[in-house]
Amino acid sequence: MSTQIPVSHMAFVRARAGRSMELGARLSGLIEPSRQASGCLHFALQHSLCDPELWLVSGFWVDQHAMTAYFSTPAMQVFAELVQELVVNSLDFHTFCEVSAAQARGEYPQFNAAPLHQLAS
Repeated sequence: MSTQIPVSHMAFVRARAGRSMELGARLSGLIEPSRQASGCLHFALQHSLCDPELWLVSGFWVDQHAMTAYFSTPAMQVFAELVQELVVNSLDFHTFCEVSAAQARGEYPQFNAAPLHQLAS
């Protein structure tokens, strides 16, 4: 029996000058479909309080399989479109897995997983 390990993703998305509200409107289309995706525990879109061009898209998933499946959905195409349409200045995307206190201190090996998905380089 395998143990499910909660995982998450965070994407810091910076709009090009003057396009932040357009970026926010486009990203807001991800909220409801993502929250309804199989295995989604939480999904949020946030706007920086001190940087008007910066947005954060985050999701928490029951396991790596659920998050990987989500990355393959048509909803994720919005990131490629935003880059191609020059709405986005930068996209910093990371995935994370939960670790124990002992793992965080380096006492046990970290959860070893290959990178899940790369949206932009």
